[in-house]
Amino acid sequence: MVNAADSTQEPFGSLPDAQRRLLLELGPRWNDDIVGHRKIVIDCYTPIVAAAPRHEAGVQRDLAYGANPRQTLDLFEPAAPAGSGANGLRDAVLFVHGGAFVRGSKSVNGEIYDNVCHWFANQGVVAVNIEYRLADEAPYPGGAEDVADAIAYVRRRAAEWRIDPSRVFLVGHSAGGAHAAACLFDPALTGRVAPDDVAGLVLISARLFADVDPRNPNAKPVRAYFGDDEALYAPRSPLTHAARSDVPLMIAVAEFENRFLDSYGARFFVDVLRHRGVPPRFVQMRGHNHTSIVAHFNSGETYLGSEILRFMASVAR
Repeated sequence: MVNAADSTQEPFGSLPDAQRRLLLELGPRWNDDIVGHRKIVIDCYTPIVAAAPRHEAGVQRDLAYGANPRQTLDLFEPAAPAGSGANGLRDAVLFVHGGAFVRGSKSVNGEIYDNVCHWFANQGVVAVNIEYRLADEAPYPGGAEDVADAIAYVRRRAAEWRIDPSRVFLVGHSAGGAHAAACLFDPALTGRVAPDDVAGLVLISARLFADVDPRNPNAKPVRAYFGDDEALYAPRSPLTHAARSDVPLMIAVAEFENRFLDSYGARFFVDVLRHRGVPPRFVQMRGHNHTSIVAHFNSGETYLGSEILRFMASVAR
């Protein structure tokens, strides 16, 4: 189990030297070809995380929380029989993957995104990997509704899985971060998730504002999910509604993001600070890019994971 106090931020420190140099050199060029560069990152990390220790009791795949084939989730249970909470109940992390609203899956190749849940299971945390419908069959707010339904499903089975229902944390990456944030901040989803259903929210490289700026490499997928009426983009964006939830919050961005995502994360931080008067946690992963910020989990590089554990520990029981 990782000692959060001992972790340091060394980008790509778990990779062979040649691959580490490749990813460091690729960073400043990230937006030139985000699809091609994403493949390079996944190819670098896949064999590393495939060989990493996995201390889970088992993985249950494709548990249905809805009727659609994509409304499924995977459960990763820690091997340890008891957690840190009362009566052996354990913290849970619900992870929502990215994919620019129009693509992606909870397990890219049997390793990437699974690696996030394997890492948390290694720390004694129950981890859940959530699949959701994409923009072609579930445009706004469909993805966020699916995440809300997945939260409700996990909470219904909390006793069976020995999860402390007061310690369910939601973690979203990229488009998954947009859906996670919408569950808790978007007035269109009021009532879908109760204020106490989620103990804390972690947004990793999240798309918190809908924009079709021509410099945005994912402008077309944004339009596919949020619709053609650009006048609706602001009211449909979590960034607009930062004052609507007091859920404990952590924001993480990479140094080399898909264009504008770091800016939206920083703006969300400032708006939440203005509303609450107490800053949420904010982490910038130096050297990392939009994909490596999650692909590195369970590779031996622990800085972001340890920061998330610190955040979880800071949330009052």
